[in-house]
Amino acid sequence: MSVTVRVPAKVNVQLAVGAARPDGFHDLANVFLAVGLYDEVTATPSPDGLRITCAGPDAGQVPLDRTNLAARAALLLGARHGRDADVHLHIAKDIPVAGGMAGGSADGAGALLACDALWGTGASREELLDICAELGSDVPFSLVGGTALGTGRGERLTGLEAGGTFHWVFAMASRGLSTPAVFREFDRLAEGREIPAPVASRDLLDALAEGDPDALAATVSNDLQPAALSLFPELADTLAAGRAAGALTALVSGSGPTTAFLARDAEAAEGIAGALRESGTCRTVRTAAGPVPGATVL
Repeated sequence: MSVTVRVPAKVNVQLAVGAARPDGFHDLANVFLAVGLYDEVTATPSPDGLRITCAGPDAGQVPLDRTNLAARAALLLGARHGRDADVHLHIAKDIPVAGGMAGGSADGAGALLACDALWGTGASREELLDICAELGSDVPFSLVGGTALGTGRGERLTGLEAGGTFHWVFAMASRGLSTPAVFREFDRLAEGREIPAPVASRDLLDALAEGDPDALAATVSNDLQPAALSLFPELADTLAAGRAAGALTALVSGSGPTTAFLARDAEAAEGIAGALRESGTCRTVRTAAGPVPGATVL
């Protein structure tokens, strides 16, 4: 018997970042949108204890030990229900690695849901979300999907209305960026100035609810973008190429280095993707639309 769970990537249409807290985290107003790029996590009983394997683009960059969020998810769920995590977790990877699209978080949420189904633990939604929050700030949204506002360090979710489908183009960079390194650079750049408390933009939430890509394009923002560009200046060339190709807006996705481009419709997205491929400013390009559901047992 095995269980396979499909989990989407995310794009942050707003990422407002507060000052560093005493625990080292930052308060956020993080507006998540799940998009149709997916990892699949398959859980199978393992007589040899916990095993992680991975296949797909950039699979060689994925840790296969207990630092992997999928492994940690299985261990946490097993510990809560008094059982050993004797499971083989295979990750079919399609979300960019270290790309600011929550690929690792998706694998953690997918493994958690897959192990719950495989073992019949019957964990409540609240328990699953609690484990997700313990795993990482983005993991709860990977479980829930759709559109949501994340507060605290991003783990406290409030569902949002989306009145239509938004079409995106994602340009993957030639190398990754460490999320902790980007936050450290944010702190360095912000040194000596007052940082306001993060608040979700009312205009952005209205644009999402109306399904209006032009209004959304006028309101997207990412407070981590200057830090990502400081560490990876070449991303500015990718952003410029996408804008020149007709993107309604361009931004770094989360902590980067993937860059995201909002298109008016699916046809426009394909045109922007083609121009980015020809620009020589990125490694690969993908199109995806959202919102889409979160972690789902197939």
